[in-house]
Amino acid sequence: MTESATVPRLRHPEKAHKPDNPVARKPNWIRVRAPMSREYQETRALMRQLGLVTVCEEAACPNIGECWKQKHATVMILGSVCTRACSFCNVATGRPDLLDPHEPAHVAEAVGKLGLHHIVVTSVDRDDLEDGGAAHFAETIRRIRAAAPQTTIEVLTPDFLRKEGALEIVVEARPDVYNHNLETVPRLYREVRPGARYFHSLRLLQRVKELDPSRFTKSGIMVGLGETKDEVAQVMDDLRSADVDFITIGQYLQPTPKHHAVERFVTPAEFTGMRDMALTKGFLLAASSPLTRSSYHAGEDFERLKAARLAKLAAAHA
Repeated sequence: MTESATVPRLRHPEKAHKPDNPVARKPNWIRVRAPMSREYQETRALMRQLGLVTVCEEAACPNIGECWKQKHATVMILGSVCTRACSFCNVATGRPDLLDPHEPAHVAEAVGKLGLHHIVVTSVDRDDLEDGGAAHFAETIRRIRAAAPQTTIEVLTPDFLRKEGALEIVVEARPDVYNHNLETVPRLYREVRPGARYFHSLRLLQRVKELDPSRFTKSGIMVGLGETKDEVAQVMDDLRSADVDFITIGQYLQPTPKHHAVERFVTPAEFTGMRDMALTKGFLLAASSPLTRSSYHAGEDFERLKAARLAKLAAAHA
């Protein structure tokens, strides 16, 4: 047996040398039950059968039990290994997987078998690919459209940093919602999201609207990483300047002792205040709670997003 066969692969090799940050005990408003439902097991079995990866599992999402019980899942394409090493993220980092040419078809098959009305498709960062995986996103959208024409599609893409023309490929495939998360405030990018650039991500969201004003755009941030209230308000203003429709705000939860520490647990009342602030700034929709994640209740939120746009248009013409 070779040495590589006996030594387990490190999920986060870039973090192995870092000192541990003790994982803080969660307050009672964040604790969730372990997933045990029959629907959860069925969803998990289908994903394994089709060889699909879900961000629900890879990112250790606390809502997986609730979402999979309802047969909602966020599919992660382009493999399970990311080329970035964000300090908050539990997705594995290292040498990325080869692209699976059958993956778009398998995603479409899963949508049909789960009977999804709304699907969220996200991915790891693929800085190694010439287009960052944009063509794979577009093909996945096309396959879902062909297999399930009534299903609405939300994409949560990487930033496509230094990938000329990649964004245009995805927008041209016409997802119903284009999501790209800013994740945190600009001051914390160097330690939280070192491979990304805040204003590039902001410009990407703005460019989606320039290419197709009818697309809904969405972005999210985590709180509890050390940001201030004023910094969160500035991020909201920046997103509104980019004409982003929907913002999500959730509590950062530390996956392991090697990840960024939780600086504090934000209270439910503070989340309500941030939601109200976002709505006063002109977002069509704001989801803000301790357990809010980009894809949490995404289908219901899409219906609310459409209704909010119609109401705004009606008010403008009244």
